[in-house]
Amino acid sequence: MDAREMVLKRARDEEVVFVNLEFTDILGTTKTVSIPVRELERALRGDIMFDGSSIQGFVRIEESDMFLTPDPETFAIFPWRQGGVSSRLICDIRLPDGSPFAGCPRTRLKTAIDKARKAGYLFMVGAEPEFFLFPRGADGKPVMALQDRASYFDEGPAELGDLARQDMVLALAQMGFAVETAHHEVAPAQHEIDFAYSDALHTADNIATFRHVVRTVGLRHNFRATFMPKPLFGQNGSGMHLHLSLHRGEANAFADPSGGLSPVGRQFVAGLMTHIKAITAITNPLVNSYKRLVAGYEAPVYIAWSEANRSPLIRIPAERGEATRLELRSPDPSCNPYLALAACLTAGMDGIARGIEPPEPVNANVYRMDQEELRELGIETLPASIHEAVEELRRDDLIRETLGPHVTESFIEAKDIEWDIYQKQVHGWEIDQYLEAF
Repeated sequence: MDAREMVLKRARDEEVVFVNLEFTDILGTTKTVSIPVRELERALRGDIMFDGSSIQGFVRIEESDMFLTPDPETFAIFPWRQGGVSSRLICDIRLPDGSPFAGCPRTRLKTAIDKARKAGYLFMVGAEPEFFLFPRGADGKPVMALQDRASYFDEGPAELGDLARQDMVLALAQMGFAVETAHHEVAPAQHEIDFAYSDALHTADNIATFRHVVRTVGLRHNFRATFMPKPLFGQNGSGMHLHLSLHRGEANAFADPSGGLSPVGRQFVAGLMTHIKAITAITNPLVNSYKRLVAGYEAPVYIAWSEANRSPLIRIPAERGEATRLELRSPDPSCNPYLALAACLTAGMDGIARGIEPPEPVNANVYRMDQEELRELGIETLPASIHEAVEELRRDDLIRETLGPHVTESFIEAKDIEWDIYQKQVHGWEIDQYLEAF
């Protein structure tokens, strides 16, 4: 029985009524075409068409017909019942002639993975997404006045989102997630749920599914879950630390017999550091992302790496052997996971291909260094705005090539518009600060 036949059998056995065919646009928003289960066999043949001109960054109106190609390995049953049993399949996008669509983020990641595989490497990723839960008011909108005063690792009764988070874990487990930990984070109303390390494509799919499940279960508890990086002034923002490693066959290519990081691991770090300013446009894609990337709130600002402390951009966790990995601490959960992982992989592989070495690790607290110390160590900073990050992306040929011309141009256009609108707004802080003073 092949994978498609297994999907059809399970749909029958589980009495599925609806199937959501899911994909992401260039900005990382999940899109869905819902079909009755009687259309599932046709969908598995790749015969479901949709209008790509209506999707952000896809195609023009005169070339709008596109087809969904479901990945049978992604079939999952949603744990909630509304009008019958619902399920989902994650899809790639193809053109009418059967060729892959260059603007499909999942296809861009698969292309990067295939290149690494040809070089002998399997890219493994673990994600630590954080999010906020705000209670909804009578109008259904989130109430930003904090009712949750809990902090790191706290639980009820102070932690009002505890039951919601528990139900999120149960829902994720029912969908096949191997959840490892779940806890309250540092800021009030902030949470984290971590799931098992896996290959990059599986992890990217899981991040997309995770966001949908967290939002849905949150609403059932009358919370609005948000992956906005910095919703609260004066509090930590939400990150999505990525744990990255390469494997050769069964062996971890980052592991070193001496107990440190292997030459391949060091070169991967060097590649990431070389391209991180351009990558930041992808891993931190919102105007709001840069309200999180400021000193003083645990988010990384300085482009450095460490084998010990958590202040630099890249940390090497203490576990060694097959668990050896690097932790990239800058990404946030608003990013498109497919494009973010594709960019990180390509940058790391560039470091390996060119055999470049990273600077010496910085094991002191970078946040406590003054500007002179930073200059002496050659430590630069991440872009301070999405505008700066996009300018870095414009200049980085490798990351542009990884995304492909279609994705790059559409992404940059969208971000230029976002920045222009933001720049022209008069914000509440300006009114409070200046209206009566001048």
